[in-house]
Amino acid sequence: MEIEKDNLLEVSINEVNLEKSKKTKENRAPYIITSLIFILIAIILISFTLGRYTISLPELFEVFTGKVFGLAPTWPSTIETVLFNVRIPRILVAIMVGAALSSAGATYQGLFKNPMVSPDILGASAGAGFGAAMAILMSFGNVGIQITAFIFSLCAVFLSYILSKIIGRNNNVVMILVLTGMVVSNLFSAFTSITKYVADPESKLPAITFWLMGGLSSVTSNQVIVLLIPLSIAIVPLYLLRYKINVLSFGEEEAQAMGIDTGKLRLIFILCATLLTAASVSVSGMIGWVGLIIPHIARLIVGPNYKVLLPTSLLIGGIFMLVVDNIARCIFVTEIPLGILTSIIGAPFFIYLLLKGRKGWV
Repeated sequence: MEIEKDNLLEVSINEVNLEKSKKTKENRAPYIITSLIFILIAIILISFTLGRYTISLPELFEVFTGKVFGLAPTWPSTIETVLFNVRIPRILVAIMVGAALSSAGATYQGLFKNPMVSPDILGASAGAGFGAAMAILMSFGNVGIQITAFIFSLCAVFLSYILSKIIGRNNNVVMILVLTGMVVSNLFSAFTSITKYVADPESKLPAITFWLMGGLSSVTSNQVIVLLIPLSIAIVPLYLLRYKINVLSFGEEEAQAMGIDTGKLRLIFILCATLLTAASVSVSGMIGWVGLIIPHIARLIVGPNYKVLLPTSLLIGGIFMLVVDNIARCIFVTEIPLGILTSIIGAPFFIYLLLKGRKGWV
């Protein structure tokens, strides 16, 4: 009896300490978010100066000041070309892709009550990969590849959702959705393998392989606008409804007891997270680990409350992707695909999480 009492007391003390830790993290969240915004701005300024064509900060401010106030150019035209045609689009796309993938990952993890879930859980990345491979095989241009990848990404998630509704019949909805997502993901991966098998090994196969590795080397200013539209459409509902993810993480019955239409809400979150993932993957290729590890880092900093977790994940994701992209284009003479770097960084961190065995992620 004494041992049982001691164990119960220890459990109670641990729960109290955990609750105090969560409240402390939430209280300091505004300061953390403000700090992350300043860090992001600083990295953006540094990113402008990095690359094969070096641009100093005074030159950067001179160009921007001249453009804002309509001054006559006193700088080389090369600087203006590099900044507005290459660096600015790439920096903006890197931030948006990182923010989108991390937000989608955080949403899926709360939705499925599983901290090991990533944005490609329902087959979005596999569908985009097959769409891009088919587009490259059919000699589509960059815009065609992007549109085809986006469409197939949405189709893969739609197929997963429809199959889960048919098979599950409102029983074990979350589990069935995950399982159908795995099936659809493997199916589209097999289609991609077939496409690579029949592709011309001299030209088409290397292009497909390089796209699947992920990267931002071919980003243009037009893609910034194209990416911004679906991201804005998806981020706004997620941000406004983010507190309801906390309710869904309690469980199906508890959420319904609170008067939440779980089916409708789950569909909204899946649509928004899928739109974020599909738009990002269609532009950047298949970049793994971002949507898995960034929400974990955000939880370590601000706790599991989605009111602060989602914006924190968004900012950290943008910072992370921008830093990784800077490394990818500067560390060697030839640019390294982003998917390789994110895997090198993400895999050890994932192992660290498994070893640490943290509880209460959501």
